[in-house]
Amino acid sequence: MVESLRAMKQYRIGLIGDKSSLVPFWELFASLGNERVLGQLGLKALALHDGAASGGGPPGGDLPVYPGWRQMLAAHPDITLVIETTGQPDILTELRQNLPVSIALVERAAASFFVRLLSTDQMWVACKLDLLQSQSLVKGIIDQLREEIALMDGQGLVLDCNKAVLTAQDLPKHAIMGKPLRDFFRLPEGLNGNSEALHPIEHALATGQGSEATLAHVDAEGRLHYTREYVYPIQDGSGSPASFLCIRRDITSRTQMEHRLQQSERLASIGEMSTYIAHEIRNPLFAIGGFANQLLRTVSEPAAREKIEIIIEESKRLDSILKSILTFARPVEPGNGLTDLNKIVRDTMELMGLACENQNIEPVLGLTEDLPLIKADPELIKQCLINLVKNALEAMPEGGILAVRTGMSQTQVILEVEDTGQGIAPEIRGKIFSPFFSTKGKGSGLGLAMIKKIMDDLGGAVELASVPGEGTRVALRLSPQLAVAKPGPDR
Repeated sequence: MVESLRAMKQYRIGLIGDKSSLVPFWELFASLGNERVLGQLGLKALALHDGAASGGGPPGGDLPVYPGWRQMLAAHPDITLVIETTGQPDILTELRQNLPVSIALVERAAASFFVRLLSTDQMWVACKLDLLQSQSLVKGIIDQLREEIALMDGQGLVLDCNKAVLTAQDLPKHAIMGKPLRDFFRLPEGLNGNSEALHPIEHALATGQGSEATLAHVDAEGRLHYTREYVYPIQDGSGSPASFLCIRRDITSRTQMEHRLQQSERLASIGEMSTYIAHEIRNPLFAIGGFANQLLRTVSEPAAREKIEIIIEESKRLDSILKSILTFARPVEPGNGLTDLNKIVRDTMELMGLACENQNIEPVLGLTEDLPLIKADPELIKQCLINLVKNALEAMPEGGILAVRTGMSQTQVILEVEDTGQGIAPEIRGKIFSPFFSTKGKGSGLGLAMIKKIMDDLGGAVELASVPGEGTRVALRLSPQLAVAKPGPDR
């Protein structure tokens, strides 16, 4: 239709009629925009039957007006088509008999049809432009979202997706369109079981209802991620799901924050309870140990002495556990001193060197020079490092490589300990910093929990990455001491 309108520009048109018959045509022109429509139609002049040219044309008209069609043709010999708007038989007969062969005649009914067709075409073009603008706006907004958003049909095939999906998959759009969405939204089964209910895409396709679930996976660097996946059915006119909107959001940070809040509440309760229990148990334990030592000095029978020695050793072990509990429950004092992290690493690894040698473990130091000082008690940092190194040694009973590194990342100083040991199973990854949780069958289970507590009190953070069978990496992030200008005498 647009092309046909462009073709009409070869015509130079004159309108013939009276004011009353021209008003409906002019109203159509006005609704579309006079200048634009007149330019498309190629209108040149008006010829009025019911008044002289001085009477003027229809309201808003800028065309020259003549008292008759002969005067109009005389003034505009280039006119090739005339439109008669009154439909009066005598006028039509006169025009048919006297118009030159080179000038085409269009009667009122035909003219009205084509003008209304033009109006419909213009409306369609305007609606199309508005739709394209709205589509572009919505697509631009959706592409800016960090969530992965995809639209799939009833068979699970991708109909469309936003930029986040393409970025996450590192694929062009044509490689995803028409393919099963589960091929791109698939996560490892190991952390999520084998229940179909845990996979909202399959559940939605099978039931036609919305579904959502939290899924977990470990990335290539051994870091644990939590993903929330939502599927919403989009119903057709009959109420049946015609397609499905799928949204996938990384909730790792939110989940980590929730775990921190839960752990803080647990630690507060555990701290109060542990302090009370430790003090209540320590007094009778001290008495048991004291009497056992007195008995040991008076008993000479070997079997009895062996039993008493066991009592003494177990009493000492219980006392050591109680000390650990009291230390954990006691608030950590960060201290006001400045600490050289590289010096702490050198001193600690020299201390642990013999243990590494005995287990056929090769220690590797990667220390960044000119590292800024950190504001923390050096004994606290040393305690954290010793605990991390001990855990690494226990994870490598057959030997391996122990790497201890320091460095700077944006605004934080990093102390990193990495081993090539057994790694940590994904299903217990979220528990290892919990108090009294241990996989070693011995000890109090407070080593990593104490590290986490110290880092929290120092305003730092602990990051863990582990791949089963390959090893574990723990990074402690600490705040450096900033250089603040000293106030002058006039301040």
